[in-house]
Amino acid sequence: MDDVSFRVLPGRVTGFLGPNGAGKSTTLRLLLGLERPDRGDALVLGRPYAELDAPARSVGALLEARSFHPGRSARNHLRALARSSALPDHRVDDVLAQVGLTEAADRRAGALSLGMGQRLGIAAALLGDPRVLVLDEPVNGLDPEGILWVRTLAKRLAAEGHAVLISSHLMTEMALTADHLLVIGRGRLLADCSTAEFIERHTEPELYAATPAVARPALLEEAFLRLTTV
Repeated sequence: MDDVSFRVLPGRVTGFLGPNGAGKSTTLRLLLGLERPDRGDALVLGRPYAELDAPARSVGALLEARSFHPGRSARNHLRALARSSALPDHRVDDVLAQVGLTEAADRRAGALSLGMGQRLGIAAALLGDPRVLVLDEPVNGLDPEGILWVRTLAKRLAAEGHAVLISSHLMTEMALTADHLLVIGRGRLLADCSTAEFIERHTEPELYAATPAVARPALLEEAFLRLTTV
């Protein structure tokens, strides 16, 4: 990473895009205190992650959806996380309902489908009702209904004043979900602007002008490739 600087603001969904190996995962790990920057700072609510008084109430993260003990039930997995963060037990049932896993709560986590495991990972991120939510590829393994659910959840949380950062390689979904985009490539920040502005700025003018406004989100992939493959 080289001189990457950005802010993820409350009240909007920020999409985080970049080719494989561009540094997306490293950036998220730096933000969450899992790696240390050689220089500069990675701050959550103005403080390094390690200095947050109540991390689970400040930031929730989904980095690896299936990071749970396969023999534990979904409920017990969340209960262990809640107790380790001094969160009330009722939050477990709250988030299970929020992600649609109430009926599967007592099934072994290892027996859950890929999509249900993804929902369990999101439930874990939501346990502390955090002000900041960081989701890495949250729709992997989800069916169309699940993808729509993640999109709706992200937009609702942003509307409630949360800061939502989503890393994804699904361009169409990002175009429909993200209000703002951060694009990195070759270890540098290449774009930091609204989704609409990014598409307009990096699409062939003739194609952009000929595309109806309602269809312009579909141009995000072309805009992304034009910027990152130069």
